[in-house]
Amino acid sequence: KGKKMSKSAGNVIAPQKIIDQYGAEILRLWVASENYREDIRVSNEILKRVTDSYRKIRNTFRYLLGNLHDFNPIQDNVPLDSLPEIDRYILSRFNLLREKILLAFETYEFHTFYHSFSNFCVVELSAFYLDILKDRVYTYPVNSLGRRAGQTTLYILLMGMVRLIAPVLSFTAEEIWRYLPKGSAVEKSVHHSSSPEREGVKFGEELTRNWELLVQLKGEVSKASEASRRDKVIGHSLDSIVKLELPDSIKKIVRKYSEELKYIFIVSKVELVDYLVDDEKNYVSDSLPGVKIFTERHPGQKCERCWHYFVAEPKENDSVNCQRCLGHLKTVGE
Repeated sequence: KGKKMSKSAGNVIAPQKIIDQYGAEILRLWVASENYREDIRVSNEILKRVTDSYRKIRNTFRYLLGNLHDFNPIQDNVPLDSLPEIDRYILSRFNLLREKILLAFETYEFHTFYHSFSNFCVVELSAFYLDILKDRVYTYPVNSLGRRAGQTTLYILLMGMVRLIAPVLSFTAEEIWRYLPKGSAVEKSVHHSSSPEREGVKFGEELTRNWELLVQLKGEVSKASEASRRDKVIGHSLDSIVKLELPDSIKKIVRKYSEELKYIFIVSKVELVDYLVDDEKNYVSDSLPGVKIFTERHPGQKCERCWHYFVAEPKENDSVNCQRCLGHLKTVGE
């Protein structure tokens, strides 16, 4: 109710009770989340929100570790210059996060750490990069350049992120450190290591603008897909064909990534069209003026390996994978 805690009023939330109920990490994270220059608020509702944020951070690290189970940082590492654009983009975003958090620590702005790191896990990684990367790490041949490039990126993120959380989520960082891929660090404890260095990834302003647009466009396509899902047109986003009507300024950029669009948007096909027939089923973007999106169900058959739909050749039967997956399987002799 906005009243101050007082022993005489009996409205005190004891730290030990929070530790017993939620754990010490939640108490530490709550402290970090509060701006101490203002009145500090605590309630069960606030603690539950902090717990949800912690769970998302922890699950992000579980994903990173889980997809590095067969990665040797010495043998399997791919040079930064050889990484695909999307990998270099997310590393450039991590560089910005690193600078922001280290500055926040130096100036005692701990709430900046909480909000920035949580946002990076939820928005930049889970909703964008990791969502797209699943196709590469799950369907590409084990030792392929595409998969190892993705794992190299995950490894760089893991090693940098665990060091960033160590001052606040001390016990979680130490737990993560015990599960790092073999040969990752000579230090036995994360608290013996130093702050992460800036990654020397080259990513200019033009590329950054291109990918910021693609991120925004992916969000709009997701909204259109969600509307189609509600209307029972599709189930999963991979069931769909997406048609885009774009202003010339956006189309000029998007065309450069025409081969990658269906993987970025996580759909089975993307068509750039000059004009979409005026239809109430078109999704009209509010944040990107002139962008219209139409989704429909793909008429082809579903690859049981990668879940993408494809138009089958007459000689193929229902159990045959798509040409991309067949190529991957032939590469490893299966």
